[in-house]
Amino acid sequence: MELISAKNVSVKYDARAAVRGASFSVSEGDYLCIVGENGTGKSTLLKAILGLVRYEGEISFENGLKRSDLGYLPQQTQVQKGFPASVYEVVLPGCLNRLGRRLFYSAEEKDDARESMRLLGLTDIANRSYRELSGGQQQRTLVARAVCSAKKMIFLDEPVNGLDPTVSRQMYDVIGELNAKQGMTVVMVSHDIDSAVRRSNMILHMDTEVRFFGPSAEYASKFGYKFFQNGGY
Repeated sequence: MELISAKNVSVKYDARAAVRGASFSVSEGDYLCIVGENGTGKSTLLKAILGLVRYEGEISFENGLKRSDLGYLPQQTQVQKGFPASVYEVVLPGCLNRLGRRLFYSAEEKDDARESMRLLGLTDIANRSYRELSGGQQQRTLVARAVCSAKKMIFLDEPVNGLDPTVSRQMYDVIGELNAKQGMTVVMVSHDIDSAVRRSNMILHMDTEVRFFGPSAEYASKFGYKFFQNGGY
């Protein structure tokens, strides 16, 4: 079942094309990785889908999906790493888009935050200060926040950036479980093509324009990624 359809999407920054004529789709249950070199429009395309930048072309949401149903994990900044709040206090505002005119979170929303923390293995550290956590724990907390706001789909922008290889593998495992066991559709920007091909079922390779869109196995075969069978994360 198709959830998002993008047709001829372009984004310009100061008359420079960051994304040019991108067309692709995302179906329910997909684990789509957007890959490519730095500066090729990966994060910009993600922001276009989320409505965070102006774009030309058409992005449509199907089968009842709305932008407010999407969870989003942007790249973490240094300021965020020092955020003085507990893990629970960071995760709960993921439900903010549901409040409407209400001033306080409902019992259901608080339960959703706790469930998101459980899924990410954070229950035991729910009351710990976010800024005292390891890099991997901080990323898990931010993924939990994105899951809290998502109904069907999460968007992750370089979620393992800055993490060591062991923690990166653990983070990939967590994301894979959200997709395979929880039925969450995942769209992830990654510079790590090896792991992206090995972990995902669909690849979108950006080079300002779409260089490739299709199944990961087909991408691996076409571009000669032998690691797909013999290595990577």
